[in-house]
Amino acid sequence: MLGEIGPAGLGTVDWLVVGLYMLVLVGVGLLVTRQTVKPVDYFLASRSSTWPRIGLALFASNISSTALVGLAGAAYAVGISVYDYEWVACLILVFFCVFLLPFILRSQVYTMPEFLERRYDGRARLYFALMTLFLNIFVDSAGGLYSGALVCRMIFPETPLWMIVAVLAGIAATYTILGGLRAVIYTEIVQAVVLLAGALVTSIAAFRQAGGWETVMRRVDPAFLSLIRPIDDPGVPWPGLLFGVPILGFYYWCTNQFMIQRVISAKSLDHGRWGVLLTGLLKLPVLFLMVLPGTCAILIFPNLPKADLVYPALIFRLLPAGMVGLVVAGFLAATMASVAATLNSASTLITMDVVRRLLPRIPGAELVRVGRIATAAMMILAVCWAPQLELFPSLWQYLQTVLAYAVPPVVALFLVGLFWRGANASGAAATLILGSLCGSAMFLWNEVYRLSHLHFLYVAPVLLAIDTGLLVLVSLWRGSPCSEAAAATIWTPGYFREESARLAGEPPWRNYRVLAILLLALAATLVIWFR
Repeated sequence: MLGEIGPAGLGTVDWLVVGLYMLVLVGVGLLVTRQTVKPVDYFLASRSSTWPRIGLALFASNISSTALVGLAGAAYAVGISVYDYEWVACLILVFFCVFLLPFILRSQVYTMPEFLERRYDGRARLYFALMTLFLNIFVDSAGGLYSGALVCRMIFPETPLWMIVAVLAGIAATYTILGGLRAVIYTEIVQAVVLLAGALVTSIAAFRQAGGWETVMRRVDPAFLSLIRPIDDPGVPWPGLLFGVPILGFYYWCTNQFMIQRVISAKSLDHGRWGVLLTGLLKLPVLFLMVLPGTCAILIFPNLPKADLVYPALIFRLLPAGMVGLVVAGFLAATMASVAATLNSASTLITMDVVRRLLPRIPGAELVRVGRIATAAMMILAVCWAPQLELFPSLWQYLQTVLAYAVPPVVALFLVGLFWRGANASGAAATLILGSLCGSAMFLWNEVYRLSHLHFLYVAPVLLAIDTGLLVLVSLWRGSPCSEAAAATIWTPGYFREESARLAGEPPWRNYRVLAILLLALAATLVIWFR
């Protein structure tokens, strides 16, 4: 039985590798910790992050232990169409670089809810802050802790899940509370390297055990090796790929404080853009390193009781002594990265979007202290919720389903507000209230009472269409002039022309548009290969 792997699953060398990694991780986090008294130092790393740091940190935060477990498990259960979320991310990141990122960095905001207030008003900011906090705690942090605990429980099968979750959260919180975003980014750089190394080792072992590339391509059902799936596919049907995945991806990559905080810390617009495009480039090998190993497991472990056990099974069943320690360290790296990122994001939201609004004259040192207390509080909430994820059939399904019902109102506000001057605060308030009610009603109808069986990737575009209609109609009805602050957040063709003139003098390797086109070409090549 898979669950019977106990402490003997790690040899002496493995324990040394894992122990050394944990010491290095916490050591790096504490080494870069400064006695910061300014909020910009604690929450945004002094706005001095360069593009390699941003790119590696974004990747480490995204490819968390949740993704490792979820991607491999979904590939095992429904096929590699789960990779559609990854290559579509390249398209979204390019969109982000072109249209939204310049206005975020120009505004000098701390959080994305603060940016939304610039476009609309304080009501939009408060709603988005509270929604993001909820998702950070109950989706991002809890999901990362739960998936990390799955591996740890295979080493210590007698240890309660809640205890493992508490230890993992405590380690991540140690350097996050003390060092803020600077410590998070530097540890994420270490984690990204270890994570990629561990995934590479696991992928090689999986293909070798399954009989090699050609054997896997020949023996696995072709439907499980296709990225473009029919309309009734349970994983990612093509209409859902076309209309649903981009909505979830836009929220995650372009508006979620959990991810965007690293980009907001960029030292310049160019460094922000280059870092984002580096993240897109790192997403491409995910197909071979993290998704296809789950496909190999169809041949290696055809009767696993639960898809979420695929990645732990690959680690403990296939890897030799020494290598197990490296991959477990990589898995712990992924857990620490996602948990640290979400804790730091949540504390920033509470401090800058709630406390500073209520107490505008609070000193900077006090804001940092509040941020540290908030980090600890968020950690406790995530630890309490994470064990409950055992009750859900699939971690990946849990994550994506929650987003599909929750985020369309916010996506509508950002997308419409970015391109249409007519969107106003009254329309935004109506969209957030009525749109959330529609999402809740559809969740009860479709997920709780099962009165319909609409795929969650179809739910997202339906709700987005409703929310967009609400925003446009109410804004037209309650028409009001666009304020100067709001106008500064709207993209125009004039801005694009000015930027084109500036980029004309840049060499190709510094021109983000050239780099973006190359990234899109590589992503298209993969899609055509596995269409």
